This record gives sequence, C-alpha cells and structure tokens, in this order.
Amino acid sequence: MEAKAKARFVRVTPQKARRVVDLVRGKGAGEAVSTLRFAPQTAGQTVLKVVESAIANARQTAARDSVRFDEGDLYIAEAYVDEGPTLKRFRPRAQGRAGRILKRTSHITVVVASRQEAREAARAKATTKGGAR
Repeated sequence: MEAKAKARFVRVTPQKARRVVDLVRGKGAGEAVSTLRFAPQTAGQTVLKVVESAIANARQTAARDSVRFDEGDLYIAEAYVDEGPTLKRFRPRAQGRAGRILKRTSHITVVVASRQEAREAARAKATTKGGAR
C-alpha cells in the first residue's frame, strides 16, 4: 500500500526544505515523525505536517480497501522538494536604484509505503530477473 501527500506553494526556499527532507528519506514513519518534531529548522514543521498527512492518507486508503493497517510497517518511500513559483519583490537601494528580492516557494511531496509490500515486490522482481536468463 502506498500513500502520497503534497504541500504546494510553501513559503520556504527549496534548498532549506531539501535539507530537512534528506533527514527522513528512507526512515520508518514513526522515526521520521519523531525526528521532525525536534528538528530545529523552520521547514521541519511543514515537512512534519506532510508526513503526518501521508500517514493519515495511508490509514484512510487501508480502511477504504479493508486492508490491515500497521503504522509501524510504513516507511518514507519517496520524499522530494520541487521549486514553486518565485515571488519577485523590490527594495529601495542607494542612489535611486532598486534591489530585487526573490521570495522562493516549494512543493513538498512525501510518499509512504509498507515495508512488507516493498519486500514482496523486490522478491518478485528478483525472481523474474533470474528466470529471464
């Protein structure tokens, strides 16, 4: 089972958001939540909300499909930050000039998946690969 959550047009630079996302990529869902809860970066709160939303989406998908759900079995399968639109602002500078200020935005995406299903998919892929020789 796989579930996805996105936060779009977040007012944090993609570079700063990527630093936080890199902390949790590949970790278990519970471990990622506890790591983000105590992360000192401002983007940590936003990434935490996205991770919790992805977990909630997985719970809802499992309930809809009548599948067993175990939050401890989830891990962060994919997590990435894309650049959103940049807001352009101007600030007065010396001698009548204007300095450009770029206020960058981010699109944060997190995909959680079940470790058990990932293992089964890898096992199936390995058997088909070995049989093709």
